[in-house]
Amino acid sequence: MRFTIQWRTAMRTNREETTVSESIEPLIVVGVDGSDHSKEALRWGVAQAKAIGGRVHAVMSWEWNTNPFAVGAGAQEDLATAEEAARRKLADTVAESVGTSPGVPVFRRVEQGTPAQVLVDASAEADLMVVGTRGHGGFKGALLGSVSQQVVQYAASTVVVVRENDYNDYAD
Repeated sequence: MRFTIQWRTAMRTNREETTVSESIEPLIVVGVDGSDHSKEALRWGVAQAKAIGGRVHAVMSWEWNTNPFAVGAGAQEDLATAEEAARRKLADTVAESVGTSPGVPVFRRVEQGTPAQVLVDASAEADLMVVGTRGHGGFKGALLGSVSQQVVQYAASTVVVVRENDYNDYAD
């Protein structure tokens, strides 16, 4: 399933029309937090990208402590350290989950904000959003986690929720 965009341009000199086609790979955005559930979601997203000729954006959020009493003289250094820690965690999680050559482009994105809001915002550009769940309730595994629930409710794209071990049930 490749998407093709075509447009026509009129040549001013001889009035010929030329059609230009550009192939765009479908974008699958996967929410990653380092948990086993998100690793499972990433593996599922990469397998889906392989099946449809797509690309994957692995997205991790990080938050800064907004407590005004927690901000000290080294706030800028702490901010950079928190973001860099998230970048390292995402790189490690991607490498552990799908390796260094997964067969499709996997881009890593780290963004500041709450996990649900970062993923909902990222869904605006996605053809498919993939999240894991670790929700527990009266029936363990039957309910979505709070982030997954918010993404399902507010995402601008189609959302797939992958439970841990679901991917292994469908793997080759």
